[in-house]
Amino acid sequence: MMTVKEFQVGVVGTNCFLAVNSETKETLIIDPGDNAAALADDIEKNALHPVAALLTHGHFDHCMAAEQLAKQYGISIYVHEDEKQTMENTAYNCCSMIGKNLVFHADQYFHGETDHISMAGFDIEVLHTPGHTPGGVCFYVKSEGILFSGDTLFCESVGRTDFPKGSMSQLVRSIHEKLLPLPNDTKVLPGHGEWTTIGKEKQYNPFL
Repeated sequence: MMTVKEFQVGVVGTNCFLAVNSETKETLIIDPGDNAAALADDIEKNALHPVAALLTHGHFDHCMAAEQLAKQYGISIYVHEDEKQTMENTAYNCCSMIGKNLVFHADQYFHGETDHISMAGFDIEVLHTPGHTPGGVCFYVKSEGILFSGDTLFCESVGRTDFPKGSMSQLVRSIHEKLLPLPNDTKVLPGHGEWTTIGKEKQYNPFL
C-alpha cells in the first residue's frame, strides 16, 4: 500500500511527493524542487528508505533538490530522455526566474511513449505527455489509483505552454490520449495546487 506525503517546496510552491511503501518504508521522491534539508529531515524522522528520485520534467522548480538528495541517499535521478536538453540548458530550465544560472542532470532515462518501472514494490507506468516541456511525463500507479501529473494536468487547468519548447496543442493531445482514458476515480496529484480526479477534469476542465 502506498502512503503519499506532500510538501510545498520552493519559491513557486511546487508539490513534492514522498510515495512510501507502507510495509517496507521504501520511498520514491517525486519532483524534489527545493528544500532538500526539510525533505531529508522528514525522511530521517520517519525512518524512510529512498530508492529513487523521479522527475516529471526538468524545470528548476521540480528538480533543484534532486542532486543533493541523490547524493545523500545514494540513489539515481530519473527523467525522460527528451528532457535532457531542458535540464542541461539554462534557457530551457527556467532558472532565470529566480536569478540563477543552473544546470541539472539525471542518471537514468525513460524512453518512448510509455515506459514501465518497478520500484519500492510498485509497478509504475511512465506516460510521456509532452506539451509543457518536450520530455514531460506522468507517473501512473494503477494498483493505487494514483497519477502524479507534474505540470501536465492541474485541477481545472493544464500546464503553461509559454515557456521554451512548449506547445498547447501537443499538451492537450497528450492529456486526451494518455490521461483521460484512465479510470474516472484516479486521483490526480499535480505539480502545483490541489488534488483532483480524472473524472472531475473530464467534466469541469475548460481546456479539455
